[in-house]
Amino acid sequence: MPVPTTAFDESERLIWAGRGPAYADSFAKLCAHPVPRLLDAAGVGPGVRVLDVGTGSGTVAAAACARGATVTAVDAEPTMVELARRAAPEADVRLAALPELPYANGEFDAVVANFVLNHVGRPKDTLAELRRVVRPGGWIALTIWAAPPAAGQALIGRAIQAAGAVRPPHLPAGLAAEDDFRRDESGLTGLLEAAHLREAECGTLRWDHRASPEEWWSGPAGGVAFGGRLVRSQTPQVQADIKRHFDALSAEFATEDGRLALPHAALLARARH
Repeated sequence: MPVPTTAFDESERLIWAGRGPAYADSFAKLCAHPVPRLLDAAGVGPGVRVLDVGTGSGTVAAAACARGATVTAVDAEPTMVELARRAAPEADVRLAALPELPYANGEFDAVVANFVLNHVGRPKDTLAELRRVVRPGGWIALTIWAAPPAAGQALIGRAIQAAGAVRPPHLPAGLAAEDDFRRDESGLTGLLEAAHLREAECGTLRWDHRASPEEWWSGPAGGVAFGGRLVRSQTPQVQADIKRHFDALSAEFATEDGRLALPHAALLARARH
């Protein structure tokens, strides 16, 4: 029986529709930071059959190919699939969406999901599906953003709030209470264990992401992710106010070369089938 999607899932599809190029030009570099550690956590190396779920612009898939792995990658957004095929021509990149994947039980030696769990309506069901497609004893490794967010990650949200932006009804407020979990090490570990995964472990990665103010603003200006769609849904005056607050708040992170050093924190976890 097909697993039903949630209103959150459907909203995420709409939020990301057509946003592949804008993502690649803005937040893709940020999301690339944990990739080497993510692949290490999953034991990805020569000959390993790895599935990269939610590949986005293909950064993880390309890095796994460079390690000599046999790489399959999927994404729910066609513009992301196109980018990933260019980035990782050796990988088998397909259009597919959680919570159901078009693969057999135990088809892969490892599964990786870089900043994917924060985009699904039922995280526990997603983990159950990842468990299904990895062989017994195989690793699942994933990253999500920690909460509360680090200062750099909160910059755009602070500008949105300072401008008095109002969330429109078509953008979801968040997960249903019964599907949500704490975005800290113990919360993510508990979620992995609840999905019947073994040897679950989780740590926190902290780093300063460096970008020009123009590059960092291009994400929300281009409608990327929830924050971007929230910005784009405002009146022109409110959008201008958000940009004004963004410029003022960015000064807190300015470096001598005119770029921004934006502190971020993410959780990196792994567990075995």
